[in-house]
Amino acid sequence: MVEIGKVNSLKIVKLSDYGIFLDGEEMGEILLPNKETPETFIIGDFIDVFISHDSEDRLVATVTKPKAFRDDFVSLEVVSIDKNGAFLDWGMSKDLFVPFREQKTDLKVGCFYVFYIYLDEKSNRLVATRRLNKFFNEISDDYEVDQEVDILIYEETDMGYKAVIDNQFSGVIYKNEIFKKVYVGMSTKGYIKKIRDDKKVDLSLQPKNYMIIDNLSQDILDLLDSEGGFLNMNDKSSPELIYNRFGVSKKVFKNCLGNLYKKRLIEIKKDGIYKV
Repeated sequence: MVEIGKVNSLKIVKLSDYGIFLDGEEMGEILLPNKETPETFIIGDFIDVFISHDSEDRLVATVTKPKAFRDDFVSLEVVSIDKNGAFLDWGMSKDLFVPFREQKTDLKVGCFYVFYIYLDEKSNRLVATRRLNKFFNEISDDYEVDQEVDILIYEETDMGYKAVIDNQFSGVIYKNEIFKKVYVGMSTKGYIKKIRDDKKVDLSLQPKNYMIIDNLSQDILDLLDSEGGFLNMNDKSSPELIYNRFGVSKKVFKNCLGNLYKKRLIEIKKDGIYKV
């Protein structure tokens, strides 16, 4: 079955003056314009194409891939607004439409927002929405605490930030647990901190301390090796210097140094850290 808004592998069925026609099954033949056709092909070959509607609402194929596909959550820039709604740059010749009813708040040209791309049942066209909640799934039992996930920050709240988890679920990162710059539209790695009885998810931007310390310990030892066995910082260094160099809080850094000192791998002096 051909899916609008997705990449499909379709068979070349005939050549025309306008390009090549592909077998769209129940949707009929779909044109791949001349400018998109491969240099060499034969009738019967299969080609991977993205299917959408052109400016005249006809189904058309393209080998160009958009920044996101149907059923994706994504951060996109608003490039224009008219009486019908807003239009987004999603990497295609035809901008992606956001009806006014799907905007949630007023949008501004030049600004980025997080959207969900879906196929509108009435028009059978791809559109985007900022009303994200109705598209989230309940987190599955395959997920567990401490698991690494891909997250997309989509909203700031009084408590912290809401994030899309693995393009399927929603979770929360609390402000008092954030130790680096975070912004709406940011894609990064996160960790499942807690899965509540109601299936709501708490997230962390860092793994548990024991995992951080193991990784940080090796980073410090590697850096000592590359710097000739000395680093001009210690447990008295400022939180800003520590975070800028290692991306962790001062508390975690001090715990790590203490762990390395107990193992007699380093010495901590007033002027810095020495490798033993």
